[in-house]
Amino acid sequence: MKPYNLDHVAIAVHDLDAALAEYERLYGVTALHRERVEEQGVEEAMVAVGGSFIQLLQPLSPETPVGRFLDQRGEGLHHIALAVDDIEAALEHLRAEGARLIDEQPRIGGRGARIAFVHPKETTGTLIELVEPPLG
Repeated sequence: MKPYNLDHVAIAVHDLDAALAEYERLYGVTALHRERVEEQGVEEAMVAVGGSFIQLLQPLSPETPVGRFLDQRGEGLHHIALAVDDIEAALEHLRAEGARLIDEQPRIGGRGARIAFVHPKETTGTLIELVEPPLG
């Protein structure tokens, strides 16, 4: 398993509209994609930076993982997402290496991508998301 790209860096925010306005004002960028992902309890916006994205995440409620993150740590880096060609093969490799997985099976995330999370204790305290982007 070798990631082929940094898919995105996710930043947890309290107010998605305000964060997007700041990114537009400071960096001249706009969201290329925005959606509500009920299963993950977030509203997200993707801002392109080269071949990768900055993903801004606003929790739908304080009881969601991102809501709890904001309550405990405040706004900031939530996770790093690595693009992989075959998420099942990537998960199998990580299992074979004894890695602790949050998601044993892929699930659907934003943009219709197949995703899975690796526990932060496996990667020096940083939550890692594997992303198999949708075709087309």
